[in-house]
Amino acid sequence: MSERVLVNQLQALPAGSVSVSGWVETVRDQKKVQFVILRDETGAVQLVNPATRELGEDADAAAEAALALTETISALSTGTFLTVTGELKHDERVKLGGVEIKIHALDIAAAANPETPIAADSSVDKRMDWRFLDLRQRRNNLIFRVQTTLEHAMRTYWIERDYIEIHSPKLMSSASESNAELFALEYFGEQTAYLAQSPQFFKQMAQSAGFGKIFEIGDVYRADPSFTSRHATEFTSIDAEISWIDSHEDVARMQEELLAFSIGAVVAKHGAEIEELFGVVVTAPTVPFPRIPLAEAREIVAARGYVIPRTDGDLDPEGERQISAHVKETYGHDFVFITDYPHEIRAFYHMRDEETGLTKSYDLLYNGVEITTGAQREHRVDILVEQAKQKGLDPEHLEFYFDFFRYGVPPHGGFGMGLARVLMLMLGESSIREVTYLFRGPTRLAP
Repeated sequence: MSERVLVNQLQALPAGSVSVSGWVETVRDQKKVQFVILRDETGAVQLVNPATRELGEDADAAAEAALALTETISALSTGTFLTVTGELKHDERVKLGGVEIKIHALDIAAAANPETPIAADSSVDKRMDWRFLDLRQRRNNLIFRVQTTLEHAMRTYWIERDYIEIHSPKLMSSASESNAELFALEYFGEQTAYLAQSPQFFKQMAQSAGFGKIFEIGDVYRADPSFTSRHATEFTSIDAEISWIDSHEDVARMQEELLAFSIGAVVAKHGAEIEELFGVVVTAPTVPFPRIPLAEAREIVAARGYVIPRTDGDLDPEGERQISAHVKETYGHDFVFITDYPHEIRAFYHMRDEETGLTKSYDLLYNGVEITTGAQREHRVDILVEQAKQKGLDPEHLEFYFDFFRYGVPPHGGFGMGLARVLMLMLGESSIREVTYLFRGPTRLAP
């Protein structure tokens, strides 16, 4: 048998014998000729077979084999995985890549049931039930190629700048940020463990350990019964933490450079295909990103005629969309940092400005949706303990965390960013369900 060739390699090959493997996307079974569209992980190719419908009295073994091949193709069901060996031909009249393969032999690896449980117009929930079939679409395949490029580019940015990658534990003995939104589980019958909401504490431990600059791309868990298009109970978080900063502005500069670099890599590799399949023109953002203090952002939103219903002073989702629309109209930018949040609506470990009392923190909005919270952390342990008390947290439950600061730690800060949200907004999708390999939410634990 010939060595397997990927579909995207066919155009560069000379005419001749080839072997391709993949699954059946469509079959057109005409009287005189049969066409099969075979798709693999890289693309689709047209297979062709001159049909033999019956045998004459003097039929030989070759004719019998041709009849058997025709009958096999007629019986193929969508989704069947198979290997085809045949003659590659270049023909510019073939719309699918300008090549086709005349079938010589066909070997079925696994036949598919003829009735497909989902269709193009199936609901999101139905498609999620059969996600492995849903992912066979070229459009969905591209999502995860984009994800791979995006993550690789981020790692490249960090590694070229001497960051250390860490993998923090996802089982914790106490809450990572607060006592809310925690998944608890029995731990060997002796104690209760919690699934990590964030690698926050362990990112900061790395600063005390002298690592300097670190990043992590890993799962986090939130026991949040939200059913919005941008929430999940398990998702991939992109986190970074750096030492020896002067303010949260150092963190923001690093993040905007990271995003400009990584989105630029996506545009270079996938931009044309994204435009073809998603109808979206992705552009690498320019730096610096616009920055707007929260109080000013609220005034701008009010001037646009929208009254934010929240009473805590923060933006709501519509407020985020409104300020992002203003930034797009004014600066032509898809990103905006909202800065200077009151400490009442921020985590206890965010550093506060001694003059204003506001936190040295930001939220980053992308195409109207918040994707990041970043901040300078409070590294003075006495102030940190007091801020935890003000938030109603019991310092005894955070002793292990406070120990990180009792033996010296440099000024530091960082951010956490949701991978699925970035992909959703980049590709113009309506829900993170579409860009998550296997979504987890309040009512979904399978497949």
